[in-house]
Amino acid sequence: MIYTKEIEIGGKILSIETGRYAKQANGSVMVRYADTMVLVTAVASNKAAEGLDYFPLSVEYREKAFAAGKIPGGFFKREGRPTEKEILSSRLIDRPIRPLFPDNFKNDTQIIALVYSYDGENDADIVAAIGASAALVISDIPFLEPIAEIRVGRIDGKFVVNPTHQEIEKGDMELIVAGTADSIMMVEGEAKEVNEEDMLAALKFAQVEIKRIVQLQLELQAACGKPKMEVESKIVDEQLVKDVKDLAYNKYSEIVSAVLAKEERYSKNDELNKEVLDALAEKYPEQEKTIKEILHDIEKELMRKRILNEGKRLDGRTTTEIRPISIDLSVLPRTHSSALFTRGETQSLMTLTLGTKGDEQIIDGLHEEYKKRFLLHYNFPPFCVGETGRFGGTGRREVGHGNLAERSLKHILPNEAAFPYIIRLNSDILESNGSSSMATVCSGSLALMEGGVPVKCAIAGIAMGLVKEENQFAVLSDILGNEDHLGDMDFKVAGSENGITGFQMDIKIQGISFEIMEKALHQAKEGRMHILGKMNEVISKPKESISSFAPTLLSTKIPVDKIGSLIGPGGKVIQGIQKDFGVEINIDEDGTVSIASVNSESARNAKEYIRKMMEVPIVGKTYVGKIMKTAEFGAFVEILPGTQGLLHISQIDVKRVDKVEDVLKVGDEIKVKLLKIENGKFSLSRKVLMTEEKEEQKD
Repeated sequence: MIYTKEIEIGGKILSIETGRYAKQANGSVMVRYADTMVLVTAVASNKAAEGLDYFPLSVEYREKAFAAGKIPGGFFKREGRPTEKEILSSRLIDRPIRPLFPDNFKNDTQIIALVYSYDGENDADIVAAIGASAALVISDIPFLEPIAEIRVGRIDGKFVVNPTHQEIEKGDMELIVAGTADSIMMVEGEAKEVNEEDMLAALKFAQVEIKRIVQLQLELQAACGKPKMEVESKIVDEQLVKDVKDLAYNKYSEIVSAVLAKEERYSKNDELNKEVLDALAEKYPEQEKTIKEILHDIEKELMRKRILNEGKRLDGRTTTEIRPISIDLSVLPRTHSSALFTRGETQSLMTLTLGTKGDEQIIDGLHEEYKKRFLLHYNFPPFCVGETGRFGGTGRREVGHGNLAERSLKHILPNEAAFPYIIRLNSDILESNGSSSMATVCSGSLALMEGGVPVKCAIAGIAMGLVKEENQFAVLSDILGNEDHLGDMDFKVAGSENGITGFQMDIKIQGISFEIMEKALHQAKEGRMHILGKMNEVISKPKESISSFAPTLLSTKIPVDKIGSLIGPGGKVIQGIQKDFGVEINIDEDGTVSIASVNSESARNAKEYIRKMMEVPIVGKTYVGKIMKTAEFGAFVEILPGTQGLLHISQIDVKRVDKVEDVLKVGDEIKVKLLKIENGKFSLSRKVLMTEEKEEQKD
């Protein structure tokens, strides 16, 4: 039987249908918003995976090219590995639903979202997230409560639900907000320096619509939902728990209270864990995994108690204190710019590379193809956390962190007309103990200024944490890795002195209140101002010039109808200019010509050559031309690139010339005057100029 529920959201109909497609999945829905449609399935194995200390959830979001009436590019003409957009969309689904499965549920679970129709205006990512929740809600997979996800924009000071791509471009804010009926679960977004009050207002605005979509899912569940499978509670021997606590509780309390470096703390923890395991090995054989879990819970409990009761953290800081910051600029001699930003035990080495028009990234997907001139790449090698590991392709986490940093910085960049370079930032995380993505924002801002990019202002980022027990909570500024792992929230805010530019929040509990959000936002602002102060002490405005190793990039504009002339048949003309002058030339459809060279003089000469090439010859004007060919009746002179005129033998000199070669040779440069243009032919004179010169001398 087919069931459908629908509601109007943002002036468009959102409908959720089940019972028609993919009926062998535990739960499946086709979600439609306007003419964008996504099929989402939820499947879980019947048995729990053995020996796992994590929930094996995977989320796959894929865009089918036919959804937008397109055929995939490439040799095989079919969809390949996930694009960056698909990876980011998968994360937008995963992050809000992951905390809403029971702690003891370890069954392999997979969410697959397939975009089957795309209307060109309404993005499928939030539609897929709603579908993931709905598929789980009506399935027999245990899921604590439904979530909904919406996009919020602000245009002319007014919030807009699920703005189209065109509306987003006009606005100053784009947020993706996910939540339950009562609280926020995830936020992801960017803004053009908006204040904290406006950000909070946007979240409250989103919550109203989220609640309506959640109710729609509950109605669908009431109509066709399956009974949930039972999750077995983990039974732990109370005597084992007591024995572990007797051996470890006080010692762990000492470790938690001590101010230790990351590696030293890990070493102390390992020593204590080994001591307890050895002591209980005989009494509790084959219980090593359970003992380690109890020890982990003890550390978590003690850390959280100390923060809530004493306001003290693992490294001795207060809840609002920022770790020591050090900044070094130009640490790499041949890059176009470099910055080393270290905050506590987190370190980002950022490099800036300025490229030419040919370095633009072409983005192809369901949207219309477009070019991207700002790229930020984030890398997290295993050595940054003192480990070995696979050293290969870019992981989903790296894509997500890099994207957040890129969005946090992009609004301070100059427009292409003012600074026509392609900009690439590369962040290598050399050490990590909390908030490497926000360290990337800081190092990126510093590298841009050091590299002479005329950015609007400096941007800093900070990661906030949360420890919450019932009605008691503490918000933590500049969190450590352990505070992220053992805490309840990872809340990242980036911005300038004037407002927020980047925003991301994930939580591990079943939602947080607006009271916590408000406190976190204002505490993050205080921390951000502190970090910006440290950055401004080192460099407070962009350098006046770019690196001498960066290419010289000039631009000029030519008439659109002259583009073909500049390119020439088969590209012969433009290729010749590039070869002769040692430059790279790119031409836009509007006639903008970009000229790049490592030699500034070559770039200027090429620009002047193109200017002359586009110049329209004017009768009566004097030109310095080059003899290209001689004949019995005169010489052919190139007065402008690609434009030749005839200098008749009678116009070569004031006196009679019997043979052209007696006066002129091929390759000579001479001054000539354009006498007339007739039937596309140009008549030149040297004689007229010589006569005029003699008359001037008489005067």
